[in-house]
Order: sequence, then structure tokens, then C-alpha cells
Amino acid sequence: MSLTPPIKVRKLQEALHAKAKGSPGYRFYLLYDKLYREDILEYAYRVCAANGGVAGVDGQRFEDIESAGREAWLGELAEELREKRYRPRAIKRVYIPKPSGGQRPLGIPTVRDRVVQTAAALVLSPIFEADLPSEQYGYRPERGGLDALREVFILINTGHLEIVDADLSGYFDTIPHAELMKSVARRVSDRHLLSLIKQWLKIPVEEHDDRGRKRRTTRAKDTGRGIPQGSPLSPLLSNLYMRRFVLGWEALGHARRLGARIVNYADDLVICCRGSADEALRAMRTMMVRLKLTVNESKTRACRLPVDSFDFLGYTVGRCWSAKTGKAHLGLRPSRSRIQRICREISERTSRSTLLLDPAEQIARLNRMMVGWANYFSLGPVSAAYRIVDRHAAGRLRQWLRGKHRLKARAVTHFGDSFLHEKLGLVRLSARTRNFPWAKA
Repeated sequence: MSLTPPIKVRKLQEALHAKAKGSPGYRFYLLYDKLYREDILEYAYRVCAANGGVAGVDGQRFEDIESAGREAWLGELAEELREKRYRPRAIKRVYIPKPSGGQRPLGIPTVRDRVVQTAAALVLSPIFEADLPSEQYGYRPERGGLDALREVFILINTGHLEIVDADLSGYFDTIPHAELMKSVARRVSDRHLLSLIKQWLKIPVEEHDDRGRKRRTTRAKDTGRGIPQGSPLSPLLSNLYMRRFVLGWEALGHARRLGARIVNYADDLVICCRGSADEALRAMRTMMVRLKLTVNESKTRACRLPVDSFDFLGYTVGRCWSAKTGKAHLGLRPSRSRIQRICREISERTSRSTLLLDPAEQIARLNRMMVGWANYFSLGPVSAAYRIVDRHAAGRLRQWLRGKHRLKARAVTHFGDSFLHEKLGLVRLSARTRNFPWAKA
């Protein structure tokens, strides 16, 4: 949520967080009425609209709401909530390709349900944020993937060289509802809000079969498992359930006995140990069974630095070499798969289907994509990765310009590096490293 909340919303969140932080055993019993407060619903709508997204099963889009009158729409929604008439609608399921192959299911709630779930997240997040342990980095304010990676860097350079590289099979789809609701009810006693969360967990999913026919399934209700990926409340609920594992690891003494620290981001998890990674892996498997989660054995392993390496959040963690001295050290670098992925995306953006674009617009699109990628992949020795991406982008842009202008000669003859970067303005990622703090050290 990048938008700044209104003062009253921010004050409410601060009050809820302060109460939760100061009273760890307190259960909040008056929360449902906050969902239909005018300022909260309005802000929740603006957050959802800023995130964009396609329509849900009802076909309603933000443009439709704006043209018909947003204030009236929000007023009707608030009245439904106030009178307890609100009922969530089915989720539309679509599939997006995974970088590693296969497809990931993504649930798209209606705009109406997105707004109400965002309102609930605005109220609940400050409460549960007070309880989440420092080992969890995903979907939290002032924390992110780079912070998790920095923590891993610190751990591997302070003797935590035995690693459990863990992967859970369908984490979001297998979270058990009963146990999850116990985690929610530990802090929330408002029966109306608890009932609403249960409804969101059990709503049916609508998708199209191979023949284009609609079908609805009730797997979540039938099995009592799973939270829909793509809904605004899912990140909070997934963190809340993973908290059980993190706290249990400490309570059972594994952290002290094995010198083992967990670093968790959403459903990604590594355990950095001073002791035996094999023993930590066995303990982790046992706990996941008790939590009714499934370890993906084909992608879970124990490894030992610096002989081995492992991938985490798009980076390869292991032995690196200094570009200046050539000496080896333990660190992070962009993984090969992520470099290949950005190169594939550049190729797609410069395909023949985009020849109608204006060159300035095309270069602006490439620059945004490449700079966004480099903003995340900015830790460790990145120069080699940046050079690969630079070369690929320049080569693809040359071919694109050649097709755009229907030239038969070699593209490099007309569009050299200086022309692409200095004349047309294509970003050069390798030039960014000169300004990195470690480059001046």
C-alpha cells in the first residue's frame, strides 16, 4: 500500500498497534464496525484502484464504478456491511506461468470484495504486526526481500554455514482453516469479523474448462484448507500461520540447540545453522507435519557453504569472487534463472508484434523494466549480471530498430552502442555500479 492513509485512518492504526504491542494477551472485540467507516472504505477503495487489476466474476471494473458514481457505490457497500447483508462472491481463477515451469493459480475477487478485504487488512494488520517475529520479512511495513537477503548475508558470514533450503508444496493452498482461525481468534474476539474471514476462506472458485465453459468448485470449503492467492487479506493470513512455525522452532529449542536462525519471506524459507543442517531438516519436517503443511522433498535439501550454494529470493547465495581482487568470499549474486528471465522479458518486449510502437516509447518501456530489475538486484557482485542484461537489451533493440525501419544491413552498422545509449537513451545498467557504496570502498 504505497498511498498515504488519511490522518484518522493512520491514528486508528497507530492506536491498534500500540494496544496490541502493549498488551500481548489482549483480544480485540470491537473491530467489525471499523470496516464500514467512510474514511476506511474510501481509502481501501483508493488502494485497490491504484493496484488496478481485472474484473472479478461479476464483470465490474473500477471504470464502471467511477462512471456510475463512486460515492454512491461506497455508500451502498457500507450499508450492506452495517446491516450484515454483505456476502462475498466467488473468486475468478486464472493461471500465470511460473519462472520454473508450470502454472500458478491466482484468485481474483470482485472489486467489491477486494475493497472490503483491504478495509479488513487496514484494521487487522497493525494488530498482528505487533506479534510477528523478526524472522518474517514478507508483506510487512519497512521490510522486504532485500532485508531478508541482508540477514542471510550476515548469518553466513558469522558462522551459520549449514543451510536448510526449504520449499513447501502449495503453501497457500494447504493452510488449514481451523488452525488458522485459532491464530486469528487469539487476538480477535469480534464474532462478526471472524465470521466474515471464515466466509472469505470458504468461497467457491470460478474458472473456465478446456471448452470455455464456466465451472465452480468448492475445494476450500470441502477440504477446510487454503487461502486464495491474489486476495488482499491473503498476505496477512499467510504470515500469521507461518508465525506458528517460527515461534515453535524457538519454543522447541531448535534455535538454541542447533544455532539455527530462520529467514522467512512469504512461502520462501531458509534455516541457517551453526550446527547440523541434516538435524535441522529432520526437525523442520516433523514440525511441518504437525502444522499440516507439506514439504516439497524434490526442492528441499541440506547444503553446506562454501562447497555448495543455494538460491533464495532470486539470488544465489554462496561463494562469490571480488571483481577487484579476484578473492573468494561468501555473498549473494543475481541467480542465473533471474538473469535469464529478464532477458526473456526483454525479448518479448522487442518482438515483431511491438514494431508499431514509437522508438521513444519502446526505449522508455525497456528502461523502466531494466531499472526496476536492477533496483532489486543490487546486492553483491552484480557487474557481470548487468553486462549480460545490457548486451542482450542492446542486441534486441538493434534488431527491433532494424525491423522498424526495414533495413537489410546489419543492425550494428546503423545502431552502435553509443547511438543506443547516448542518442536514444537506452539505460546502461553496468554504469550504475560506479555509484554503489561498495564500489567506493
